[in-house]
Amino acid sequence: MQETTLRRVKPSTRPLKQSPEDIVHFTLKGLLPHGHMLALNMALGTLSLISHSIEGAKLLAEQQFTNSEICVLKPLLDSYPHFCPYEVLLASFNSGHVTEQAIDRCRQRLQEAQEAGDWDQEMRPVRNVLSRTRLKMQNFGIDIFSILETGYVLMLQSRRRQQREA
Repeated sequence: MQETTLRRVKPSTRPLKQSPEDIVHFTLKGLLPHGHMLALNMALGTLSLISHSIEGAKLLAEQQFTNSEICVLKPLLDSYPHFCPYEVLLASFNSGHVTEQAIDRCRQRLQEAQEAGDWDQEMRPVRNVLSRTRLKMQNFGIDIFSILETGYVLMLQSRRRQQREA
């Protein structure tokens, strides 16, 4: 009979290295109640709903997102209260880093896809990721709405929908 020895692994005492730009805060006036904000941790892929009052900060909700979901969520949050154009979502989805050149290339690609009748095929991967992101955003009472031939926008989840899912 062979003897098995278990070794204890010492947990790391090093703090998680994050830079200040790894966490981005959004107040989303008109979408979130006063004193609430969303904190998007880009390194961990988490979105947290935080309330701040006299008693201090309180975590109200948190959701984990994949890298692809973060790539479509971040431009939506950055664009609020305005819509986020298709080409910005596509550029972010493709590279995760949006530049004017990337947006211009995606705008051209989408225009060519529209002319060739391939718009749906070009946008399908983005729409699939947006669908999963939309489900996760329900945890915060926020919905992602499509604006025909324009882009997407963040809006309050309808009360009827909130009641159905509760």
